[in-house]
Amino acid sequence: MGGGDSAGRLVRPFALTGGRTRPSRADFTLITTVTAADPQPEAAPRPQPEHTRILRLCAEPVAVAELAARLDLPVSVVVILLCDLLEAGRITARPPHPVTRTTPDLDLLQKVRDGLGRL
Repeated sequence: MGGGDSAGRLVRPFALTGGRTRPSRADFTLITTVTAADPQPEAAPRPQPEHTRILRLCAEPVAVAELAARLDLPVSVVVILLCDLLEAGRITARPPHPVTRTTPDLDLLQKVRDGLGRL
């Protein structure tokens, strides 16, 4: 349900998000790739432990779903934390590449159909 701290106490997800239940942005999907920004802004406030864990895991590009799995937190909680980091300039987020739908190669499909008909 949530991560534990060093004393082993359970930290509830709503405590990690400061009671927020909705992200401030709607552009994070399960396959959005996030990466820690370099360098850290000078005037940045000290991040909470969960933000620090996310930044460590985002040293290399990682998908939101994978990040949530590694943190053992619900995706909704991770997205709220990622919004905080994005707004503070601590991470970059790259949306998934759109899938281009091309019309099927009718000639190829005809050849496959003919080949299957000969079997």
